[in-house]
Amino acid sequence: MTEFDPTRPKWVQIAEVLRARIATGEYPPRTMISEVRLEQEFGVARVTVRKVTAALRTEGLITTTPGMGSFVAERPATTGDAPTG
Repeated sequence: MTEFDPTRPKWVQIAEVLRARIATGEYPPRTMISEVRLEQEFGVARVTVRKVTAALRTEGLITTTPGMGSFVAERPATTGDAPTG
């Protein structure tokens, strides 16, 4: 179980963990973000997890398809990725 900083909202701290996992590739594009697993991993209520997914969706890091779930979004190509010539 994660130890939370009591001076900051839990959902903010969980969102930071998930952002880092996405950034490092631990959660590559199209990885399912399970609300049930997040509830269990962090020991929080579903409403807390929903705040996390809403924030990540707003940032464009995940997409949610009704009836299917939330998934890590495809990374947009950056100008440094493509060869020039």
